[in-house]
Amino acid sequence: MKRTAAYLVALLILMNVTACYKGEEKKSAAQTIKPPVAVEAVAAASSELSDGIEVTGSLEPKFSVDIKTQIPGLIQQVYVTEWVRVRKGQALARIDVAETEAMVKRAEAAVESARANLAQAGVAATRAERERERILKLKESGLATRQAVDDAGSEAEAAQARVDAAHAQLGVAGGELRQTKARQDKAMVTSPMDGVIALRDVNVGDLASDAAAGKPIFRIVDNRLLNLTVTVSSADSSRIKQGQPLEFSVDALTGKTFTGTVMFINPELSSADRSLRVIAEVRNVPEILKGGLFTKGRIITGRRSGVLQIPRSSIDRFDLVARTGVIYVVQNGIAHTRTITTGSVTGEQVEVVAGLKSGEQYVVRGGFNLKDGDAVTVAAANGAK
Repeated sequence: MKRTAAYLVALLILMNVTACYKGEEKKSAAQTIKPPVAVEAVAAASSELSDGIEVTGSLEPKFSVDIKTQIPGLIQQVYVTEWVRVRKGQALARIDVAETEAMVKRAEAAVESARANLAQAGVAATRAERERERILKLKESGLATRQAVDDAGSEAEAAQARVDAAHAQLGVAGGELRQTKARQDKAMVTSPMDGVIALRDVNVGDLASDAAAGKPIFRIVDNRLLNLTVTVSSADSSRIKQGQPLEFSVDALTGKTFTGTVMFINPELSSADRSLRVIAEVRNVPEILKGGLFTKGRIITGRRSGVLQIPRSSIDRFDLVARTGVIYVVQNGIAHTRTITTGSVTGEQVEVVAGLKSGEQYVVRGGFNLKDGDAVTVAAANGAK
């Protein structure tokens, strides 16, 4: 009886151990089955692609001027302040030229005196000419000697010489008057162009120097037309043509895109870095942009239609040099790895030359958890239709 009882106990223990082992085996098998991975996917679609060259540069006013005084002297008046708009010919400041004004009055008096002398010389010359003609008539009648005729002729010539001298004196006086008036006019500093006062470095009572030695007292800029200067690598220099659009943005105005036109291309490359200097004109009306802003943009070299582009973030192992990458394509709820050949890169968009067809679904988010052959649960990406 004791053996039978022991045998039954051992049998029960063995059955219990076997049942536990089978339960653990089923639990382990259930754990090895990987659940579907949640991903976002969109269908590949073709669009228009703008080929371009990425560039950076800075904006500067196309027209600007530093204004200096043409004559030295004390600043008598200043008519404008900084950052106000001025027109061409508008008065900006005035220099004290009291001494020059006195010289102008003296020169005007000298001109009047020269005119009076010329008038007197003219009257004398007319009288001498009439006397010469009278003596000639008397000589024809035998009432005047040859000596009298010669004397009358000499007097007429002398009178005419005095007229010529008076003319010359008037010319000299007139020249001096013009010179002093020109100096007087230089006392008024005026704007040579339309624009905005970007710098005022003068006050009443300051001593202004002449243009050769002095520093600028005003700077005027016209922001309605800007120059955007950029550099292009030698490898891309042959793609640059006059008239190409240049699309750019500035950090100060996020979300806005501006456009310029390539107008000037340096005929030679820089010897320092073998780059090409290019200038694009940017029309800036209204004047939103300012000179000195740093820009990032693209020179558009061409446009193509029917091009597949996908986000850079959806590409794994992206090699810009080899122009290859890996994406996950979803077919029947299964993710498959696909090697693609890439083309041009435009911002965050990458052209797909081979490896993906229009209409195929590819993973845009969640791919970092995927392996080839994984089951996926697909959700449409934000913004996808």
